[in-house]
Amino acid sequence: MSEFHQKYLKEGRQKLIKDLGLANIMSAPKLIKVVINCGMGEALANKKSIDSMSQQLMQITGQRPISTKARQDISSFKVRKGDVIGLKVTLRGTKMYDFIEKLVKIVLPRIRDFRGIRNNCFDKDGNYTLGLSEQIVFPEIEYSQVDKVRGLEITLVISGGQKETKKLMEYLGFPFQKESA
Repeated sequence: MSEFHQKYLKEGRQKLIKDLGLANIMSAPKLIKVVINCGMGEALANKKSIDSMSQQLMQITGQRPISTKARQDISSFKVRKGDVIGLKVTLRGTKMYDFIEKLVKIVLPRIRDFRGIRNNCFDKDGNYTLGLSEQIVFPEIEYSQVDKVRGLEITLVISGGQKETKKLMEYLGFPFQKESA
């Protein structure tokens, strides 16, 4: 178990229960999984791009990505049902907490002109989705090995509503943008 995860279990849950006024420890919000997704429309023309991005995602997450396929034909985009159009990785457990720690402490501070993550990226279930415009902000990626800069979508699946999710993310160290008056 990672040090980051242990800190949450020992101190974080108690603090969240107190701050949110919850009845017991089981009602505290918790991180269920993290999904990293990369859409790759150019994979239809360049099959090697899938292999290249797959290697990069494996370096970033420490886990092999799975390919996502088109569910239906879309003639205007020249997409056929079953074509590979992206990659995704689902992290749970220790790898998930290690990734979150790296994201908060290393990756987000490396982003140019970063002023915090947005407050309005929650869905109705309380999950949070964060978009990164380039994969090269991760320290594992060597710029010389990158064939094309691609964006990533990181979704944090968290038990609880929006208020509970935001409190948990603040505790984990996510820097939210300041509310403008």
